[in-house]
Amino acid sequence: MFKVQIRKKALKSIHKMPLKIQEKMNLLLKDLRNKGPLLANWPNFSNLGENLYHCHLSYKWIACWKHDKNSIIIEVYYAGSRENAPY
Repeated sequence: MFKVQIRKKALKSIHKMPLKIQEKMNLLLKDLRNKGPLLANWPNFSNLGENLYHCHLSYKWIACWKHDKNSIIIEVYYAGSRENAPY
């Protein structure tokens, strides 16, 4: 089991997402807690660099997270539109 932390800015963005996308985000958070940061079964999952990952919640919405090796903490640092993604 992993501990998932969500930055305040990402949490605000999640609350602004359509309800269907919020539900997908909740599923992603559950998978991160139970399976860890490597979620190859999620759409467009990829490694963005050292310890950084992202996936698509839909065509327009994404989530980004980081995980330091040998740690149980996964930090969701971005959740929002693809257009404003930090990569």
